Formats: sequence, C-alpha cells, structure tokens
Amino acid sequence: MFRIQFFFITAFFSILLISESAVAQDRDSKRFEAIENEKIAYITKELNLTRSEAQKFFPIYNQYTKEVWAVRSAKTGSAASSSLQNNKNSFRGTGQRDILSYDAQELNIKKQYRNKFAEVIGNSRAAQFFEIEQDFRELLYKELQRRQR
Repeated sequence: MFRIQFFFITAFFSILLISESAVAQDRDSKRFEAIENEKIAYITKELNLTRSEAQKFFPIYNQYTKEVWAVRSAKTGSAASSSLQNNKNSFRGTGQRDILSYDAQELNIKKQYRNKFAEVIGNSRAAQFFEIEQDFRELLYKELQRRQR
C-alpha cells in the first residue's frame, strides 16, 4: 500500500514539475517574441524602411541574427555548435574558449551582413543598422533596470 501511495505522489510531483517547466518555457518564448517584435519595429522606424525594403531586409536580418546567436552561444558555452566549439585557446593550451576568436567571428559576420544589407538599403543605412541595434539593446537594458527598481 505504501509503495502505491509513494508511486502516485512521485508521479504527481513529476507531472507538476514538467507542466511548470512547460509553462515557464512558453512564457519565456512569448516574452522573447514580444521583444523581437519591438526590435523589428524599432529598426524599421529608425532606418526609415519602406515596405518593399523591409520585405527584402528582414529575411537577411533573420539569418544574420541566427549566425550571431550561434557565435554568442558558443562564446558563453551555453549551446556551442561543433564547428565553433572546436575553437580552443592556442596561447595557453588550456582548452578554454578563445574569446577573441569568437569576437573576431562575430565581427566577420557583421562585415559580411553589412554588405548584404547595403544591397537592399544602401551603404549609409547598412552601416547605421549596427548602431541602431546597439541603441535598442541599451534601451532594453535600461527598461529592465527600471522594472527591477
């Protein structure tokens, strides 16, 4: 009898834990999606994109974002891809991540995409994009700080 009760209690708490995890992930993905939508609106406004430019720009932007996220994830060690994970520190031979290598990869991605963006919106606004992206991050950070107070 005790074993059956123990089984049901364990099963109940397992289901409760799994469902709570799913709710938290759903909430986080909705929050991330809302932030990303705000970012797109901010970029569209600040770059003064026409509808036609936006339709061409944002598929390129989405690919850019995926590549930058992959490098940043590998840099922090959270979800490194196999090709990025093999970047080891050649200076010390300690097997630690070479942070400068990740920064260089991110810079190369930005240079590559600046050219792709320029094909759609021109050189001036393509160069301005990275400043606008940084401005949005700063606004987001300030809003987070404001909410925490």
